[in-house]
Amino acid sequence: MEQRYATHPAQVPGMTTSDLRERFLVEDVFIPGEVSLTYTHHDRIVLGGAMPAGQELPLPTFAEIRSDYFLEHREVGIVNVGGTGTVSADGAVHTLPKGACLYLGRGVRDVVFADAPASDGEGGAQFYLFSAPAHTTFPTALVLPEEATVRELGDQETSNRRTLRQYIHEKGVQSCQVVMGVTTLHAGSMWNTMPAHTHDRRTECYLYFDVPADARVIHLCGQPEETRHLVVADRQAVVSPSWSIHSGVGTAAYSFVWAMAGENQAFDDMDAVPPTALR
Repeated sequence: MEQRYATHPAQVPGMTTSDLRERFLVEDVFIPGEVSLTYTHHDRIVLGGAMPAGQELPLPTFAEIRSDYFLEHREVGIVNVGGTGTVSADGAVHTLPKGACLYLGRGVRDVVFADAPASDGEGGAQFYLFSAPAHTTFPTALVLPEEATVRELGDQETSNRRTLRQYIHEKGVQSCQVVMGVTTLHAGSMWNTMPAHTHDRRTECYLYFDVPADARVIHLCGQPEETRHLVVADRQAVVSPSWSIHSGVGTAAYSFVWAMAGENQAFDDMDAVPPTALR
């Protein structure tokens, strides 16, 4: 488990490209045959990937979280961005096709990731994990893409027509802190959020996926009056502190998992920044 300490916005103007990428970009989310996680001190979030690669892959605990097992004091949202796979939680097996979301609450002891029997050459499962501390227990819940709360946002004229699927949220799957969903841009749209916004009460992380191999997403970050950017490839993640905007534009359409944890779970609790105010 890699550890990353929290940063102050005043540090950002002096950072080089390498500095920004080291602190806010997680490049190697999925490593075959491994659970690869990053602990950020921004709201004590743990994010990363589990890629079974043909074997059963248990979720271990780590010295950094000082727990007998990973979910002793935590909860986790899991979204599969690869081929169909399974997650076993204390013996109960849940099948996740691509785009499905599984919530596991505090107290689930044994978690095992695996590929489902291969079909139609869809490839192996790739499970994205987003975890936050939890003070109580909520029940396990699986949501398929067609069962999510769907919001159609944006407009083709402004190149940000997108379908947003909410999985873990106030009116959906219940959790202590985690809010999680998937956004898919329509063909011909490239902007994922504009106008940009911040929400001082929560940290948000993006996992970009289905980015074509020859494409990139330009992820805007930093304070509105002092913006910076990260160039992001397929299946890479960005940690966005509460003081940072998080908006981006791609060279082609793409999808991303968005997930938040912090003071509240109100999806619309954000402070919009009009394009004319960005610097």
